[in-house]
Amino acid sequence: MHVKKNDQIVVIAGNERGKTGKVLKTYPESNRVVVEGINFIKRHTRGTQTNPQGGIVEREGTIHSSNVMVICTSCAEGVRTRSTELTGSDGKTRHVRTCARCGEMVGGEE
Repeated sequence: MHVKKNDQIVVIAGNERGKTGKVLKTYPESNRVVVEGINFIKRHTRGTQTNPQGGIVEREGTIHSSNVMVICTSCAEGVRTRSTELTGSDGKTRHVRTCARCGEMVGGEE
């Protein structure tokens, strides 16, 4: 998936278009993500020992990963990402996500 946990994203399609938030959880098998403050759903819960009253609980639902874009810190908007190979001083190569526009690393990699 092109998004990871703790990425800052912008929603590009659907009812929540234009809103931004942080990715809380990813579901790679179904290509869906949970974003903080986006796509609230109402869940009817039965009473339990911790919540004896039960009731209706609002929480974030999932959104398909194709409907979000990672926000580049230098471009300050949603961008496509590319995977780039970097070679470290020890000779090992690693893959990092870079902005398709400016080439800066995105997503909190050092």
